[in-house]
Amino acid sequence: MPKRKAAIAVGGVAALGAAALLLPNANASQDDEAAGAAPRTLKAADASDLAAQLSSLLGDAFAGSYYDSGSQQLVINVVSGDNNVIVQAKKAGAVVRQVDNSTAQLQSAARTLRTEATIPGTSWAVDPRTNRIQVTADSTVTGAAWDRLESTVQGLGSGMATIKKSAGTFKTFVSGGDAVFSQVQGGAVRCSLGFNVTASDGSPAFLTAGHCGVAAENWSDSETGQPIATVDQATFPGEGDFSLVTYDDATTQAPSEVNVGGGQSVQIAQAAEATVGQAVLRMGSTTGLRDGTVTGLDATVNFQSETDPSGVDTVTGLIQTDVCAEPGDSGGPLFTQDGSALGLTSGGSGDCTSGGETFFQPVTTALQATGATLGAGGAADQNGGGEQAGGDGVGGDGAGGAADPSAPADDPSGAGDAMGGGQPGAGDQSGTGEQSGTDDQSGTGAHAGASRSRNH
Repeated sequence: MPKRKAAIAVGGVAALGAAALLLPNANASQDDEAAGAAPRTLKAADASDLAAQLSSLLGDAFAGSYYDSGSQQLVINVVSGDNNVIVQAKKAGAVVRQVDNSTAQLQSAARTLRTEATIPGTSWAVDPRTNRIQVTADSTVTGAAWDRLESTVQGLGSGMATIKKSAGTFKTFVSGGDAVFSQVQGGAVRCSLGFNVTASDGSPAFLTAGHCGVAAENWSDSETGQPIATVDQATFPGEGDFSLVTYDDATTQAPSEVNVGGGQSVQIAQAAEATVGQAVLRMGSTTGLRDGTVTGLDATVNFQSETDPSGVDTVTGLIQTDVCAEPGDSGGPLFTQDGSALGLTSGGSGDCTSGGETFFQPVTTALQATGATLGAGGAADQNGGGEQAGGDGVGGDGAGGAADPSAPADDPSGAGDAMGGGQPGAGDQSGTGEQSGTDDQSGTGAHAGASRSRNH
């Protein structure tokens, strides 16, 4: 088999504002002289690192954090009135805000929701900006199910959680970066390549959604082509939604980059933790390049099981965002303009016309669980350190035609040598939400038995 370049392709529709987000960041200013009291201006990645340090420093007093993109400052929530605690956080350069709910209290409330309100079509995540749990119910949650959810939220106590309705339906999205395909009994499954990685044994591989990995074992870069990659391990549902898929040809070239079309790419230099308030980009072969903001962390999503009408597939530990997505986007990459890999598209509600919530599997968790590393041989720092390696002209014109709005949605618009991007038949939006078995990590039968091509 000849060598293949497994780049990550973008679909044909550009997001409003996405090009601007790809412009290079100015260096964050660090006012050392005022570090004793004045908040520092930070890049989002630096804010995430500082938040992790302060979480350890403050202990039980730490009650979450978020990034204020307008002021470029890190906001830290504390529940202790101990002046020494506040002084320590301020000296570190954060904005300190005293709140009512501790991290332990919020986590306890989330466990209550898991026990009493695991209802298909619901999700919840801590929103550090409100210091509450944000509970969301999709359009299918009505009648007795809505009453049960509302009663559970009220039972958590005043000021602990809020609840809102979403117009869409929570479902998994399949396809995203480069389209990849698998033939299963009764039809074909389509998913997306997220990030190229190196497996623990040194072989080239890629990460994608876990519900794709439990759907089929062998994957191709074209709808009717021969398999070129095999699932090594997959997790879905349960504690994550990720798969490691290894290329069958050990000489496959798998560059650590996101191809945004038009001859441009974003070099992926490191994996990083997402931060609430952080500006992010997502790619999908259905909907193209889209931008948005991280709105919650450690989110729990209860997908309706397609194989069991009364079943629910619960996935925990996800990143919640307001980035739009549609069927055909699962597995695709969530990343930042400076080359940090953040997540893999899992599922959500809504579409790119009405909006909605979209959830992502954290890349850091997937790498740790699979033993894989980003890039060739893991040359990039997996802990978020380092800077973007190269840029292939992602400045100046920004996305600069990375996704031609006039092009069909399935046309990667000049994505170049990209694995399976924009294959014919991608427009079949049916069959979303294919999962099986609450907390069943095997996920057997998650997509099998389809009578038509399905997008995840």
